[in-house]
Amino acid sequence: MFGQVSIIKPGLSGCFYTECGHKLTYCIRGKMGAMLKTRFEWTVLLLLAALLGGAWVVISREPPAGPDYVVLAEAPLVGHIAPDFMLATADNQSHSLSSYRGQPVVLNFWATWCAPCRLEMPHLQAASEQFNGRVAFLGINDGETASLVTDFASELELTYPLLLDNGRTVSTLYEIRSLPTTLFINSDGTVAEVIIGTVNQAVLEDRLEKLLEVEG
Repeated sequence: MFGQVSIIKPGLSGCFYTECGHKLTYCIRGKMGAMLKTRFEWTVLLLLAALLGGAWVVISREPPAGPDYVVLAEAPLVGHIAPDFMLATADNQSHSLSSYRGQPVVLNFWATWCAPCRLEMPHLQAASEQFNGRVAFLGINDGETASLVTDFASELELTYPLLLDNGRTVSTLYEIRSLPTTLFINSDGTVAEVIIGTVNQAVLEDRLEKLLEVEG
């Protein structure tokens, strides 16, 4: 009869046909192909979601709080570790900044031709005597000869170490652009304050007392 479906047989394409050659609406290959394609797409999406989720966990993870995870970079800036160096005096006595770790340090950059330095250095000498054994004083000369530094120290009766910065290596390291410049350094090596220009006796005593209070 018209419209009757008789024997169903597979076609070459994998879909099923009736004897009259009409293609059935339900095609096994088409349906299975669509199912496989959908499953593959979902698998890819799930994998991408897992990767993105893992990446987010790594990026958003915060390190545990505590001093063991704090790393301070060396820089001549307040709150940073003062860059280490080693220089010698006119009589070849070597001094490194790190060797003074454990006590506060006053680091003063100066030159014999600097008039404000000449006014300031007697105050530094007096403070070095007043705080002897509790605070270290180091003078960094601005690339002058040993004889000039020796004569200058003798004239002003300076006894704290005056280091020769030949080639201005340390001055460059500390980005010194004006003299005098003085750094007050905590006993842990961090820079507490930087003063550009002269400091008098009262300022020195105030800053040094504060450094010692931090240690106490």
